[in-house]
Amino acid sequence: FSHTLFYAQVLTINYSFCLKLLICCSLIVSKVLFKFSYEQLSQHIELCALSSVCLCVCRWSLNGTLINLSTDSRRRLSGGNLVIRSLDRAQDGGIYQCTAFNPQGAILSRRASLQFAYLNLKTQTRSAVSVREGQGVVLLCGTPSYAGDLSFAWVFNEYPYFVQQDNRRFVSQETGNLYIAKVEPSDVGNYTCVVVNRITKGKVYIYIYFFYFIGIMGEYEPKIEVHFSDMVPAAKGSVVTLECFALGNPVPEITWRRANGVPFPSKVKMKNSNVVLEIPSFQQEDAGGYECVAENKMGKNTVQGRLSFHAKPQWVQTMRDNALSIEERLFWECKANGKPKPSYSWLKNGELLAAEVKFKQWCNAGMYQCVAENKHGIIYFSAELVVLASPPDFSRSPLRALLKAKTGSTVIMECRPQAFPTAISMWRKGNEPVQSSERITLLPDGTLRITNVTKMDGGNYACLARNQFGAASTTGRLLVTDPTQIIQGPVDMEIIVGESIVLPCQISCDPALDVSFSWAFNGQLLSNLDQHYDTSGDLMIRNIQLKHAGKYVCVVDTDVESLSAAAILIVKGPPGAPDGVTVEEITDSTAQLSWRPGQDNGSPITSYIIQAKTAFTVGWQAVNTVPEVIDGNTLTATVVDLNAWVEYEFRVLARNSVGVGEPSPASLKTRTEDAVPDTAPTDVGGGGGSKSELVITWEVSHLSILSLPLYGFGYIIAFRPLGEVNWTHAVTSIPSQSRYVYRNESIPPFSPFSVKVGAYNTKGQGPFSPVTIVFSAENEPSGVPDGMWARSISATEIEVSWHILSASPERVLGYEVLSANQNKVNISGLRGYTQYFLTVSAFNTAGTGPLSPIINVTTKKSPPGQPPLNVEWNLIGSKLTVHWEPVISLEMESDVTGYQVSYRRNRHKEINTITTNLTSVELTLPADDDYIIQIRALSDGGEGISSQCISLKPSSFPSSTCTDLLRALAYLGVSFRAFSYCNCKLHTLTQLCNS
Repeated sequence: FSHTLFYAQVLTINYSFCLKLLICCSLIVSKVLFKFSYEQLSQHIELCALSSVCLCVCRWSLNGTLINLSTDSRRRLSGGNLVIRSLDRAQDGGIYQCTAFNPQGAILSRRASLQFAYLNLKTQTRSAVSVREGQGVVLLCGTPSYAGDLSFAWVFNEYPYFVQQDNRRFVSQETGNLYIAKVEPSDVGNYTCVVVNRITKGKVYIYIYFFYFIGIMGEYEPKIEVHFSDMVPAAKGSVVTLECFALGNPVPEITWRRANGVPFPSKVKMKNSNVVLEIPSFQQEDAGGYECVAENKMGKNTVQGRLSFHAKPQWVQTMRDNALSIEERLFWECKANGKPKPSYSWLKNGELLAAEVKFKQWCNAGMYQCVAENKHGIIYFSAELVVLASPPDFSRSPLRALLKAKTGSTVIMECRPQAFPTAISMWRKGNEPVQSSERITLLPDGTLRITNVTKMDGGNYACLARNQFGAASTTGRLLVTDPTQIIQGPVDMEIIVGESIVLPCQISCDPALDVSFSWAFNGQLLSNLDQHYDTSGDLMIRNIQLKHAGKYVCVVDTDVESLSAAAILIVKGPPGAPDGVTVEEITDSTAQLSWRPGQDNGSPITSYIIQAKTAFTVGWQAVNTVPEVIDGNTLTATVVDLNAWVEYEFRVLARNSVGVGEPSPASLKTRTEDAVPDTAPTDVGGGGGSKSELVITWEVSHLSILSLPLYGFGYIIAFRPLGEVNWTHAVTSIPSQSRYVYRNESIPPFSPFSVKVGAYNTKGQGPFSPVTIVFSAENEPSGVPDGMWARSISATEIEVSWHILSASPERVLGYEVLSANQNKVNISGLRGYTQYFLTVSAFNTAGTGPLSPIINVTTKKSPPGQPPLNVEWNLIGSKLTVHWEPVISLEMESDVTGYQVSYRRNRHKEINTITTNLTSVELTLPADDDYIIQIRALSDGGEGISSQCISLKPSSFPSSTCTDLLRALAYLGVSFRAFSYCNCKLHTLTQLCNS
């Protein structure tokens, strides 16, 4: 049974609507009020008891009397639901309740009230009313006999012109009366009160004739005609409506306030010109005093009242299902809050019961319900009571077959059979009953306790239990063992990072005990699957790191006790990285740094190292400092010998007796100040260029370009003819420039000049480079080579020769050879059997001279394109004879003039060659090595294509049988073709012979 809680509610039923109230043995529903009109008496209603299939049986009662469905033709059950047809107000109105039964008992549902809505008042006509202008008027509607909610409205003269409510006119929904604070001439007419039943939609009309004035009434102070009671009860969660309206001339203004001065919360609404105060979802904090103030210029009047908080019962303490032994006592208590305070009653299987019950018999079992009720509602909570009775049973709590205990410890053996009522227990050791003594205690719950146990206490024990329903026993054996001791445990140690250690944990123990070892590190258990763990008890740690420092505990667990031994492991390592590297002050060549120390990792810091990095260095580099050696207690130093106007990063490393630690994070990039250049450009040289030019070059320092300011930096170039005294100076302000050209028509060609180059910036001029001799530009050669001659050496190479220019005013550095049909060609690597046109000219740094007359030459035909085929060989001992087919040249190929046989030892570079005009050759090859042999044809056009490689080993005939076989085959004219090539796996003649 679930214990779902619902509050009472009012359901409105329209015509021909089938209402179903779900009340099931698995669902306890709330009290619900149903109201029907007379017109709905013919419809049927179904009060549902079962919302789903269950094993419950349901019975219904009306006004406390069981409904006899066997004799009632209009009522029937449908799956537990009560179905009522042809509703009758006289017979069917009242309180319904369902009782659900199952084998465990019965419970009651909440009650449901079924009422029928009606409106019983005939239409009336009342006499005329006469008033004075400015007077306040109240037109009474009168309350008819009814059931269900009513609403009121007033018609002015004729339907559908209803009286519009404003600050002067108000229709109370509590009384139905029409209130006019101040009558005006426009109010003269006929008035009709319309009463509507919101459920039945029925209406009643009450007519009043109001037609003339009898005078004029003067101004007067407000008189409150509509007000609320001094004490208004309000239910939790309900919508509370307070009405306040006053008559008066002029029309009064209505305002509201709380007696405690607290402002109204945002949920509070003012309606109908502040006449109605509405409080939705009323809560405890909304209770208290409320005041309505009506005021006009003639005065004011007030009315006060209090809203008291009321609530339906809600559970704060409930009972639970319980199973008790027969003759056992149970006290159930349930508590609910609510206002007013709820009253309580108890039900057993749906029948009223006293609040305190002694459970001594089987008949006390069943379903119990606690009922809490006040005038706002009723709630139920149910629980089941099971009464138990059985003989002792040890199946769930037998004695351990073997219980081990160490000498001197305390042993506790429990005897707790399942028995209802509780069984009486006794103990036996062997065949003797156990008696209480100074060390042996028999506790009331059957437990046997032995203190300071000795080996004499070992043996077989039995516990016997009995109650009025039977008896049972359980047995077990007590084994007393010697204490376990740790004979060698871990000790505190200091160790260096990277080393390995073994932490011992050796014990002595009773052989009857099962022993297990475990290790904990800083309170966390180490896995026994870890590679450092030794099942014998010792713990090995390899390649120790700083993270391994801490407390290690060896834990020894046996059947009877647990022991431990601990040690502190201190790991020493290189220092941790310093932090907070800051450049405090910087000049053109120095930087003052400060930093914070890192962890010393077990060994004091002895010194610090400072490194720097720029855009021009490869990685981090050590720098010079003051002091030169920075001891471990110093946290500031000055870096010296820095370059001017360079952006630097710095980092610091710490050193201790173990080694150098990790570097600190880099400092912020900081640029040194500008300074006069202290070095001169390097690799000053030049030469070349055009006529009448002096070209001077130097190497630009990338450090200078990237590190110096973009403004005010440049180069000073100084030069003079060799042997003169005065220098000519030129200046360039482009930092990246590395070439200067001086042009003057008076400069002789290829004349020497003394040259030097220096750098400058806004701070001043730096030193000049050493003086270098540079020649001015020269004129191109004017002579033409003669005696040019060319011949073809092979299909791909020609030889060209000419006479050297014997006398030329210009310097000649070399000669160019050009082909007539291409602008550039290689003398080697030409095409075979092709005619080439050639010319020669001299050149120097100034350019190329005139060309010689053109000659032509034709390359020889290409060498044969076919390699020697069908290569055959035979090998006797170290003598090898090789045969091949002759190579036949094609028409466009050179004729074969002979053959070249090349051979070399495997994995050697030296190649031996033999030239022959025949198609065979005989070689003597030393034993004990592998050889690679190739054959190619020779021609005037060059060497032809090589045959496939022959790879063989002369010593591969270890047996005389195999040698004799080959000699015999050779005698018979049988030869062998090469079967293994240089790009394949090497086969031996042994393999051939064996196959």
